[in-house]
Amino acid sequence: MGTSTSRQQDLGLPAIYLYLLAKLLRTTGVDDRLLLQQVSLDPNRLHSTERRIARSQASEFITRALIESGEPGLGILLANELQLPLHGALGNAVMSSRTLGEALDLMTRFLTLRAPQLSIVRQQEPDRVVFQVRCGIDLGPLQGFMMDATLFGCVVMGTQLLGTPVSGAYVRRRGREPGYFQRFRHQIPVPVEYGADDDAIVVPASELASTLRFSDEQLAASSRAQCEQALQALTADAGFGTRVRRVIEASHPFPPKLARVASTLFVSERTLKRRLQEEHHNFQTLVDQVRLERAQELLVGTGTNLGQIAEALGYADAANFTRAFKRWTDTSPSQYRHHRLSSVSLEPGPPARPRGAHA
Repeated sequence: MGTSTSRQQDLGLPAIYLYLLAKLLRTTGVDDRLLLQQVSLDPNRLHSTERRIARSQASEFITRALIESGEPGLGILLANELQLPLHGALGNAVMSSRTLGEALDLMTRFLTLRAPQLSIVRQQEPDRVVFQVRCGIDLGPLQGFMMDATLFGCVVMGTQLLGTPVSGAYVRRRGREPGYFQRFRHQIPVPVEYGADDDAIVVPASELASTLRFSDEQLAASSRAQCEQALQALTADAGFGTRVRRVIEASHPFPPKLARVASTLFVSERTLKRRLQEEHHNFQTLVDQVRLERAQELLVGTGTNLGQIAEALGYADAANFTRAFKRWTDTSPSQYRHHRLSSVSLEPGPPARPRGAHA
């Protein structure tokens, strides 16, 4: 039985998947930007393979997407959009592996990086290997969507790796075949069997030795190391402060009110403050950290004027923004922009943090 969502760590969901889903919604005539904003997500903050969105917000957006689009097969549509580089370090590690077996073993080990609520269990049989996809929490009506996206996404991945569908592979699915499946059957290049006892991809053992077309030993080694580091960081930094910061980072409007963040995380304002204090965090300090990082991105990466930056960061005018920026960094926004742009040939250092902020 799955663990309840309230008791499991919320490791977030990569923002890029919501970005892709939003693009799909546009093709169905749904106003994807409005839908994202209705769940307090900034459409402009999702185009990242590493930024993560709070599970509650991701679930609400996916649920609304299914309802508003009237398309129960959105998971299959999303699976077809999942190009390997969009899976971040894991995608690079899988893509550069030597064989299909190595790639699938990486997916088994590091799936938490891309879909924390799911896990893969590898079962060896005499002439085939079964990769069972299991869910650790009760996803309710989203279960079908997540399994569609994951299982059929793996089929798409196999085709990308080999240049052709994995010979002899097939997908097993629990329950009865859903009514929408036949509309998408032609898009899935391997057999699909419903009514099974598990959700799994079955691969002939002989196919695991198949050489991948993007194999790169050096990239594979560095990408695997990145996956190990990312997994360690993700699971080690799973505190409440990290969850609050994720909501702040992707919030619309920005900056978010404390009450809205508390509501998103299903806690009271008092509990949010207390839990942050227990971890030596402060809500306003977290907001200011994100504000400073956004300000630095806009100052260096765009030609946006100070008035527009101030508005984007929630300040009444450029003067208020300038005072805050100088308080954080001991320099003005204009001086910071000039200094950074005049030294673009130098190795960039890590972004500054507001003075007094906790590491």
